[in-house]
Order: sequence, then C-alpha cells, then structure tokens
Amino acid sequence: MEVEIREKIAGEVVLSPHPGRTLRKWREDFGISQRDLAKHLATVPSVISDYEAERRASPGAGFIRKYVDGLLALDARNGSPVRQRLGVSPHSDGILGMREFAVAIPLRALADQIEAKSVSHVDLHRDIHGFTVLDAPRAILSIDASRFVEVYGWTTQRALIFSNVKYGRSPMVAIRAHPLKPAAVVFAAPGRVDPLAVRLSEVENIPLLTTALAAPAVLERLEEL
Repeated sequence: MEVEIREKIAGEVVLSPHPGRTLRKWREDFGISQRDLAKHLATVPSVISDYEAERRASPGAGFIRKYVDGLLALDARNGSPVRQRLGVSPHSDGILGMREFAVAIPLRALADQIEAKSVSHVDLHRDIHGFTVLDAPRAILSIDASRFVEVYGWTTQRALIFSNVKYGRSPMVAIRAHPLKPAAVVFAAPGRVDPLAVRLSEVENIPLLTTALAAPAVLERLEEL
C-alpha cells in the first residue's frame, strides 16, 4: 500500500498545473509543518515555502521523491495515522461518489459551484481537498463508527455532502461522535434543518451549508471543478 500512496501523491504533483499547491495540500493532509519537513530533509523552511508558493521553478523528480518520502517517514514516526487511513477502500453502501482535488479548492468556490448557502455561524474561509456525497439514511445504517473513516478517502479536509436529509440531526450527531472531522458539511435538498444540527456544526466549528440541488446534480457540478 505504501508504494500506491507514494505513486498517487507523486503522480498528482507531476500532473498538476500547480505542483507547488499540490505539494502543500498533501503536507497539510499529513498534518506536518514546513519546519518539521524541512528539518527531516536537511534543508530550511524557506525552501519548502518557496516550492509550495511556486516562487521557485517547478520541483524536479528528485525533490518530489524526497518530499513524499519525508511525509511518509514523519507519518511513520507519528504512528502512521495517515497511512492507516489511506489504506481503507471506500466502497461502503451509502457512498454515492467521492473525489480528491489535485489542488485545494476554497470552500466558497465549492459552495458557489453547487449553489450552497451557509446556515451556521462558522467561518467559510478554509480550503477543501476533496468531497464525498452520501445517501444519509443508507450511510448511517451501513457505516458503523469503526468504518466511518471510509467516507474520508485520502483526506479529512473535505466536504461531506449528505442527500436524503430530512432534518440533518443524525449526520451531525454521527460527526460529533467520531474523532475524524470534515472541513465542511453540506445537505443536498434537505427538508427543514434541525436547530440541533446547526448548533452541533457551530460547536465543532464545521461550516454547515445547504443546497437546493439533489445529489446527481451536485455530483455533476462538482465534477466540473
């Protein structure tokens, strides 16, 4: 599995129109600071910063290999939490679609793409690295707490988009109870949103948005990003 992870990360960087931003996205997904990665690579943080901000020419294959190996080595030193999460295949019933972005997408841009509006008082100023669209009733019934990690794919820095939501209480209670948290939650074509769902989003500091679009239309719009 480690080879697959390494190839996926390196492949995304090489094929990305913004390789520096893709490097940064993966470093943030691993929860590793520029300082710690630079120390592991025996360089200075400004080198990492310059590549990620694309102030330097696109990194060559040698640097990308060292960068990815550094992420995996530091993850192993921390007990391999990211490696364990990435080893899960997301094929559970209730998952309608999921995708990882090559570069981070501002949440506001994603919201505009699917005509979503915020219903909670949580700042939308954050990046989204991917999304998962779920059928809420099926997901809650088929994905227990030990397998909830499957909805996160390669990164938790994603939007969880729930369809077939009546009030939204159950999805937010499930998120509240699990240690992994998404970057944002969207209800697709919900009924009346329960005030408790809004309150839980604010307690967890997770933006809660709603869109009038149904799941198929949301998936179609997101594939255009």
